[in-house]
Amino acid sequence: MLDIKVIRENPEAVKRAMSTRNKEIDFTELLKWDDERKFVINENEKLRLKRNKVSEEVGKLKREGKEPPPEVLEEMNEIRDLIQEQEKQLLSLENHIEDFLLGLPNIPDSSVPVGKDERDNKIIRYIGEPKKTSFKPKYHWEVGEKLGIIDFATASKISGSRFVVLKNEGCALERAIISFFLDTHKERGYKEIMTPYLVNRESMFGTGQLPKFAEEAFKCANDELYLISTAEIPVTNIYRDEILDEDSLPKKLVSYSACFRREAGAYGKDTKGLIRNHQFNKVELVKFVKPENSDEELEVLVLDAGHVLELLGLPYRVSLLSSGDTGFSSSKTYDLEVWLAGDGVYREISSCSNFKDFQARRMNIKVKYKDKKKELIHTLNGSGVAVGRTFAAILEYYQQEDGSVVIPEVLRKYTGFDIIKNK
Repeated sequence: MLDIKVIRENPEAVKRAMSTRNKEIDFTELLKWDDERKFVINENEKLRLKRNKVSEEVGKLKREGKEPPPEVLEEMNEIRDLIQEQEKQLLSLENHIEDFLLGLPNIPDSSVPVGKDERDNKIIRYIGEPKKTSFKPKYHWEVGEKLGIIDFATASKISGSRFVVLKNEGCALERAIISFFLDTHKERGYKEIMTPYLVNRESMFGTGQLPKFAEEAFKCANDELYLISTAEIPVTNIYRDEILDEDSLPKKLVSYSACFRREAGAYGKDTKGLIRNHQFNKVELVKFVKPENSDEELEVLVLDAGHVLELLGLPYRVSLLSSGDTGFSSSKTYDLEVWLAGDGVYREISSCSNFKDFQARRMNIKVKYKDKKKELIHTLNGSGVAVGRTFAAILEYYQQEDGSVVIPEVLRKYTGFDIIKNK
């Protein structure tokens, strides 16, 4: 959530920032509510001072054994009623202001390229070069179904479209990828944590999923609980309403979780295979850092996420998202896009974002410096990385002409086998 002070002090600059996100925002009404709120607060304070003064007079008279004049008691009642009325007015104004602010995305960092959509993203670098093969690589679902390790038909019978059943070596490969990711990130200083898959409304609100993306969430019918779309949600909320000492930062956490997304409005896009399912596995990296270090920490986060792809030998590229393609809560985002040999294209496998104080303001997470100064912390997160998409990339990149798939060397100690062959 944006700080209203920033809007109050320079509404035109914030308006320009919103326009780079394809949003034309008029702040006239917000600033009017803000002025009214300040006026009501000031008047309320005057009334409270007056009430205290009259109350002291009444108390003094009673201590002297005298009855306060009826007009004084009437005045006290009038002041009480006015204060209550102003408090209702203040609450209404604050609700209007909060609702307005909750609809505003984060301000893009000055280094973010201005653009309308993904076509304006800036490719930063390529890592690895796709290998040439003597045959046309098949799509991962074709490879997996032929090997008997992926079963979409059974998943559809059990749950519907956009689910998958893994079988035989596919199960081992999925577990291997998860364990490899966790072990590798822990070697780079991340602390592992496991959290619930169901979270309350406050947690969804804290990371920006609510109210903006309510339609994307799976919600329990009889409880105010939501299935998480990413481990970012519960992990970032661990420190909600807490003050962290300067010396404890940065905090670097890694978490595996199943993730659940309705993918509302995405029908017809990546509907085949493992790229866009309703349920999938992911390893998430989350950082809590001092504001002055968040730019540097984002660059390191991108390197950490990409490190596992490099160890797997999967070519990928890093793109800096344009202002129009940057996520709602993010100030700056890099996408890591892995090479999918079947399509012959790069597809997103991780998004690494710096939210600055956008999430921390919602969750009230602060850092306390040695000089006792306190300010909102900066939060970052990135997929480290999406497991299903890694599974798909491995099947497509390491498939052989006979339909078998060679297991990347770094995974073999986890799988216990080095190749998946046709039965």
